[in-house]
Amino acid sequence: MDLKKILHSLENCPCGRKHTFVTEIVEIESGLTARMGKILADANFPKKVLLVSDENAMKAAKGTVEAIEAAGFEIKKLIYQNMMYAKIEQVREVEALCADVDGVIALGTGSINDICRVASFRQKKEFSIVATAPSMDGFASDTAPIIENNFKNSFFVEQPRIILADTKVLAKAPLELKAAGFGDMVAKYIGIADWQIANLLIDEYYCPAVADITMQGVKKVVDLAEQVNGEDEVAAGNIMEGLILSGLGMKLAKSSRPASGAEHVVSHYLECYKLARGIWPEFHGKKVGVASVLINRIYHNIADRVEEVNPTADNPDWDLIRAQFDTTQHAELMKVNEPSIMDKVDPARLKAIWPDIRRIIKTVLPTDEEMMKMMRAAGAATEPADVHVDDELLEKGLRYHAYMRYRILLTRLMPMLGLDIMDFVK
Repeated sequence: MDLKKILHSLENCPCGRKHTFVTEIVEIESGLTARMGKILADANFPKKVLLVSDENAMKAAKGTVEAIEAAGFEIKKLIYQNMMYAKIEQVREVEALCADVDGVIALGTGSINDICRVASFRQKKEFSIVATAPSMDGFASDTAPIIENNFKNSFFVEQPRIILADTKVLAKAPLELKAAGFGDMVAKYIGIADWQIANLLIDEYYCPAVADITMQGVKKVVDLAEQVNGEDEVAAGNIMEGLILSGLGMKLAKSSRPASGAEHVVSHYLECYKLARGIWPEFHGKKVGVASVLINRIYHNIADRVEEVNPTADNPDWDLIRAQFDTTQHAELMKVNEPSIMDKVDPARLKAIWPDIRRIIKTVLPTDEEMMKMMRAAGAATEPADVHVDDELLEKGLRYHAYMRYRILLTRLMPMLGLDIMDFVK
């Protein structure tokens, strides 16, 4: 991937900001495993490293450790049995092993990457990724979602310096993981829409050029929807590239805005609800894909059915809201609501820009039919039942997810608008 070309295209960006990367090398290639050690060595990555992985990823990336050791690297390993979600406790486990190393390599995807991203940043160690599946969009991100007190928070950290992926490995990844990556990418439509709405409503920073880079990544992925469920290396490589472009977009914007909107926060609510009860919450991208289908449909229904609005000041019932969260989550919940993001919202301005909000929905988001067609073609989950969410939990997630973030989302505005989200699900 030509990172210099991307940065060159953003010189003198009309948004007024200077865009930069920390990531220096992204190589996605067939048979790359044998060259990974040389690539790291040529890039002067530190020779004393901690490699963090789990048994599934180690099996998928057979030969990777040997290739890195052959290039003169001294590797200390932390291998989990099965890394299912990223918790602050696991971040601390990685941190505890960092004292006598100079770099951290995450071998795997998703949660492995996230705990290493935070631990390496906190311990001031260089960080690189060897990806084993195109399953999520956070490879090049400078944020990491970490669970603490049964609440999923975004930790602002730093990008990996190097990202390596062998398409032979990516192509053989389980369909469920590849479909999860696809689900994580279709979420960008909603992320961009919510970002534009926030820009109009409270003058939140927005960069059309970064949004465009993100959507280039989305196009790379959705154009290959029918090839997700095969073992085609070219398709796997292109999907991986699209996922990385999304992560780069987050770094360029200095925010996760380009990559996530209401759909991600719905997914976070469902995940945290289940984790508080000791229930496996499903893969991140799988849940996000299902939530994307729902939020996409809800937003279109709102735009179609609500021609005018008469917003009132936000007046949440915090006793009712807290009751929808586990008591272990209450302190984290209130951290992102005191002060409230809604303090920045002027009801009169919301009324004035309502036609523009409807226009954004109709121009940025795919139709419900288009969304369903691409998700089904990719073999991705589309229904709440596919991620073991019943009607009661779904209603909780849709009604109360938006209180989990200090962020303007259309779903967070609905109480001000006097709209019940459940009226727009169908």
